[in-house]
Amino acid sequence: MTNSLKTLIIIPTYNELDNIQELIPNILEKYPDVNILIVDDNSPDGTANYVDELSKKDSRVKLIKREKKLGLGTAYVEGFKYMLNNGYDVAIQMDADYSHDPKEIKNFLKKIKDYDVVIGSRYINGVRVINWPIRRLLLSYFANLYTRIITGMPIKDATGGFKCFRRKVLESINLDNIHSNGYSFQIEMNFIAWKKKFKITEIPIVFVERTQGSSKMSKKIVYEAIFMVWKLRLRGLLGFYK
Repeated sequence: MTNSLKTLIIIPTYNELDNIQELIPNILEKYPDVNILIVDDNSPDGTANYVDELSKKDSRVKLIKREKKLGLGTAYVEGFKYMLNNGYDVAIQMDADYSHDPKEIKNFLKKIKDYDVVIGSRYINGVRVINWPIRRLLLSYFANLYTRIITGMPIKDATGGFKCFRRKVLESINLDNIHSNGYSFQIEMNFIAWKKKFKITEIPIVFVERTQGSSKMSKKIVYEAIFMVWKLRLRGLLGFYK
Protein backbone atom coordinates (compact mmCIF):
# COMPACT_ATOMS: atom_id res chain seq x y z
CA MET A 1 0.00 0.00 0.00
CA THR A 2 1.38 3.43 -0.98
CA ASN A 3 1.12 6.03 1.76
CA SER A 4 1.51 9.79 1.10
CA LEU A 5 1.90 10.62 4.82
CA LYS A 6 5.31 10.06 6.40
CA THR A 7 4.31 7.49 9.01
CA LEU A 8 6.03 6.14 12.13
CA ILE A 9 4.66 3.06 13.86
CA ILE A 10 5.66 3.10 17.54
CA ILE A 11 5.83 -0.25 19.34
CA PRO A 12 6.90 -0.45 23.00
CA THR A 13 8.53 -3.77 23.96
CA TYR A 14 9.54 -5.73 27.01
CA ASN A 15 10.46 -9.38 26.38
CA GLU A 16 8.74 -9.51 22.98
CA LEU A 17 11.51 -11.15 20.91
CA ASP A 18 9.36 -14.01 19.54
CA ASN A 19 6.58 -11.63 18.54
CA ILE A 20 8.76 -8.87 17.12
CA GLN A 21 10.73 -11.25 14.88
CA GLU A 22 7.48 -11.95 13.07
CA LEU A 23 5.73 -8.60 13.44
CA ILE A 24 8.34 -6.22 11.99
CA PRO A 25 8.81 -8.11 8.68
CA ASN A 26 5.03 -8.57 8.47
CA ILE A 27 4.38 -4.81 8.75
CA LEU A 28 7.16 -3.81 6.36
CA GLU A 29 6.02 -6.29 3.75
CA LYS A 30 2.46 -4.94 3.83
CA TYR A 31 3.45 -1.26 4.20
CA PRO A 32 6.86 -0.66 2.63
CA ASP A 33 6.58 3.14 3.03
CA VAL A 34 6.26 3.21 6.83
CA ASN A 35 9.01 3.34 9.45
CA ILE A 36 8.89 1.33 12.68
CA LEU A 37 10.25 2.57 16.01
CA ILE A 38 10.76 -0.01 18.76
CA VAL A 39 11.01 1.50 22.24
CA ASP A 40 12.51 -1.28 24.35
CA ASP A 41 12.73 -1.29 28.14
CA ASN A 42 16.01 -3.24 28.31
CA SER A 43 14.37 -6.62 27.64
CA PRO A 44 16.36 -9.54 29.12
CA ASP A 45 15.32 -11.75 26.16
CA GLY A 46 17.37 -9.78 23.62
CA THR A 47 14.54 -7.90 21.89
CA ALA A 48 16.66 -4.74 21.57
CA ASN A 49 19.68 -6.64 20.22
CA TYR A 50 17.55 -8.18 17.47
CA VAL A 51 16.05 -4.80 16.51
CA ASP A 52 19.46 -3.13 16.60
CA GLU A 53 20.87 -5.67 14.13
CA LEU A 54 17.78 -5.33 11.92
CA SER A 55 18.07 -1.53 11.90
CA LYS A 56 21.62 -1.80 10.50
CA LYS A 57 20.24 -3.69 7.49
CA ASP A 58 16.97 -1.78 7.04
CA SER A 59 16.79 1.99 7.58
CA ARG A 60 13.02 1.80 8.08
CA VAL A 61 13.59 0.14 11.47
CA LYS A 62 14.52 2.41 14.40
CA LEU A 63 15.34 1.63 18.03
CA ILE A 64 15.26 3.47 21.33
CA LYS A 65 16.77 1.27 24.05
CA ARG A 66 16.00 2.42 27.58
CA GLU A 67 18.02 1.59 30.69
CA LYS A 68 15.26 -0.25 32.56
CA LYS A 69 11.55 -1.05 32.64
CA LEU A 70 9.94 2.39 32.69
CA GLY A 71 6.42 1.60 31.48
CA LEU A 72 4.13 1.96 28.51
CA GLY A 73 3.16 5.62 28.82
CA THR A 74 6.72 6.95 28.99
CA ALA A 75 7.68 4.64 26.10
CA TYR A 76 5.01 6.22 23.90
CA VAL A 77 6.02 9.72 25.01
CA GLU A 78 9.61 9.00 23.92
CA GLY A 79 8.27 7.63 20.66
CA PHE A 80 6.11 10.70 20.06
CA LYS A 81 9.07 13.00 20.71
CA TYR A 82 11.14 11.01 18.22
CA MET A 83 8.33 11.31 15.69
CA LEU A 84 8.13 15.10 16.13
CA ASN A 85 11.91 15.54 15.98
CA ASN A 86 12.27 13.51 12.79
CA GLY A 87 9.68 15.06 10.50
CA TYR A 88 6.91 12.45 10.50
CA ASP A 89 3.32 13.43 9.65
CA VAL A 90 1.57 10.61 11.50
CA ALA A 91 2.24 8.31 14.47
CA ILE A 92 0.54 4.96 14.90
CA GLN A 93 0.85 3.26 18.26
CA MET A 94 0.32 -0.48 18.60
CA ASP A 95 1.19 -3.50 20.74
CA ALA A 96 3.96 -5.93 19.89
CA ASP A 97 2.01 -9.08 20.73
CA TYR A 98 -0.33 -9.39 17.71
CA SER A 99 -3.35 -8.35 19.75
CA HIS A 100 -3.43 -5.55 17.16
CA ASP A 101 -3.63 -6.90 13.62
CA PRO A 102 -1.20 -5.21 11.16
CA LYS A 103 -3.87 -5.59 8.46
CA GLU A 104 -5.80 -2.80 10.20
CA ILE A 105 -3.01 -0.24 9.64
CA LYS A 106 -4.35 0.57 6.16
CA ASN A 107 -7.69 1.57 7.70
CA PHE A 108 -5.96 3.99 10.10
CA LEU A 109 -3.94 5.53 7.26
CA LYS A 110 -7.08 5.99 5.20
CA LYS A 111 -9.11 7.53 8.03
CA ILE A 112 -6.37 9.84 9.36
CA LYS A 113 -6.59 11.83 6.11
CA ASP A 114 -9.92 13.23 7.35
CA TYR A 115 -9.37 13.19 11.14
CA ASP A 116 -6.74 14.22 13.70
CA VAL A 117 -6.99 11.13 15.94
CA VAL A 118 -8.19 7.68 14.89
CA ILE A 119 -8.90 5.15 17.66
CA GLY A 120 -9.17 1.43 17.03
CA SER A 121 -12.28 0.49 18.99
CA ARG A 122 -13.23 -2.89 20.46
CA TYR A 123 -16.67 -1.60 21.42
CA ILE A 124 -18.32 -0.22 18.29
CA ASN A 125 -20.35 -2.57 16.08
CA GLY A 126 -20.66 -4.95 19.03
CA VAL A 127 -17.91 -6.31 21.29
CA ARG A 128 -14.88 -7.33 19.23
CA VAL A 129 -12.56 -9.14 21.66
CA ILE A 130 -11.23 -12.69 21.26
CA ASN A 131 -9.83 -15.01 23.98
CA TRP A 132 -10.47 -12.79 27.00
CA PRO A 133 -12.03 -14.31 30.14
CA ILE A 134 -15.47 -12.82 30.78
CA ARG A 135 -14.21 -11.10 33.98
CA ARG A 136 -11.57 -9.14 32.10
CA LEU A 137 -13.95 -8.29 29.29
CA LEU A 138 -16.51 -6.91 31.74
CA LEU A 139 -13.81 -4.95 33.57
CA SER A 140 -12.66 -3.34 30.33
CA TYR A 141 -16.17 -2.66 29.03
CA PHE A 142 -17.39 -1.04 32.25
CA ALA A 143 -14.11 0.87 32.70
CA ASN A 144 -14.83 2.52 29.37
CA LEU A 145 -18.43 3.22 30.33
CA TYR A 146 -17.22 4.71 33.64
CA THR A 147 -14.69 6.86 31.76
CA ARG A 148 -17.36 8.13 29.38
CA ILE A 149 -19.73 9.06 32.22
CA ILE A 150 -17.13 10.81 34.42
CA THR A 151 -15.24 12.71 31.72
CA GLY A 152 -18.09 13.31 29.26
CA MET A 153 -15.78 12.19 26.46
CA PRO A 154 -17.84 10.61 23.63
CA ILE A 155 -15.43 7.73 22.99
CA LYS A 156 -16.55 4.11 23.27
CA ASP A 157 -13.04 2.66 23.70
CA ALA A 158 -10.96 5.23 25.58
CA THR A 159 -8.55 2.62 26.97
CA GLY A 160 -7.56 0.94 23.68
CA GLY A 161 -3.92 1.11 22.57
CA PHE A 162 -4.21 0.86 18.76
CA LYS A 163 -4.35 4.51 17.67
CA CYS A 164 -3.19 7.03 15.11
CA PHE A 165 -2.27 10.69 15.71
CA ARG A 166 -1.60 13.52 13.31
CA ARG A 167 1.54 15.52 14.03
CA LYS A 168 -0.37 18.68 15.01
CA VAL A 169 -2.12 16.83 17.88
CA LEU A 170 1.14 15.70 19.47
CA GLU A 171 2.70 19.14 18.89
CA SER A 172 -0.16 20.74 20.84
CA ILE A 173 0.36 18.51 23.92
CA ASN A 174 3.07 19.16 26.52
CA LEU A 175 4.45 15.62 26.45
CA ASP A 176 6.73 16.34 29.42
CA ASN A 177 3.59 16.62 31.57
CA ILE A 178 2.33 13.13 30.63
CA HIS A 179 3.40 10.70 33.35
CA SER A 180 0.57 8.17 33.33
CA ASN A 181 0.86 4.54 32.22
CA GLY A 182 -1.31 1.75 30.85
CA TYR A 183 -5.03 2.44 30.54
CA SER A 184 -4.74 5.88 32.12
CA PHE A 185 -2.18 6.98 29.53
CA GLN A 186 -4.61 6.10 26.74
CA ILE A 187 -7.46 7.93 28.48
CA GLU A 188 -5.33 11.01 29.17
CA MET A 189 -4.11 11.39 25.58
CA ASN A 190 -7.66 11.00 24.23
CA PHE A 191 -9.07 13.46 26.75
CA ILE A 192 -6.51 16.17 26.00
CA ALA A 193 -7.04 15.80 22.24
CA TRP A 194 -10.82 15.98 22.76
CA LYS A 195 -10.57 19.04 25.01
CA LYS A 196 -8.37 20.74 22.42
CA LYS A 197 -11.20 20.15 19.93
CA PHE A 198 -9.30 17.93 17.51
CA LYS A 199 -11.38 15.73 15.21
CA ILE A 200 -11.52 12.24 16.72
CA THR A 201 -13.10 9.12 15.27
CA GLU A 202 -13.24 5.42 16.12
CA ILE A 203 -12.92 2.53 13.71
CA PRO A 204 -13.81 -1.07 14.57
CA ILE A 205 -10.93 -3.46 15.22
CA VAL A 206 -10.81 -7.02 16.50
CA PHE A 207 -8.62 -7.37 19.59
CA VAL A 208 -7.03 -10.80 20.05
CA GLU A 209 -5.45 -11.73 23.39
CA ARG A 210 -1.74 -12.48 23.09
CA THR A 211 -0.64 -16.07 22.46
CA GLN A 212 3.05 -15.57 23.31
CA GLY A 213 4.68 -13.80 26.25
CA SER A 214 2.87 -12.49 29.32
CA SER A 215 0.32 -9.72 29.78
CA LYS A 216 1.50 -6.46 31.39
CA MET A 217 -1.90 -5.93 33.06
CA SER A 218 -1.83 -5.27 36.83
CA LYS A 219 -4.09 -3.95 39.62
CA LYS A 220 -1.91 -0.83 39.79
CA ILE A 221 -2.75 -0.03 36.15
CA VAL A 222 -6.49 -0.41 36.85
CA TYR A 223 -6.39 1.77 40.01
CA GLU A 224 -4.38 4.45 38.21
CA ALA A 225 -7.07 4.62 35.51
CA ILE A 226 -9.89 4.89 38.09
CA PHE A 227 -8.28 7.95 39.68
CA MET A 228 -7.13 9.44 36.37
CA VAL A 229 -10.66 10.03 35.07
CA TRP A 230 -11.52 12.22 38.09
CA LYS A 231 -8.24 14.09 37.75
CA LEU A 232 -8.99 14.75 34.08
CA ARG A 233 -12.54 15.86 34.82
CA LEU A 234 -11.28 18.36 37.41
CA ARG A 235 -8.54 19.65 35.11
CA GLY A 236 -11.05 19.95 32.29
CA LEU A 237 -13.37 22.03 34.50
CA LEU A 238 -10.45 24.27 35.49
CA GLY A 239 -9.56 24.83 31.82
CA PHE A 240 -6.15 23.14 31.88
CA TYR A 241 -6.31 21.90 28.30
CA LYS A 242 -7.40 24.95 26.31
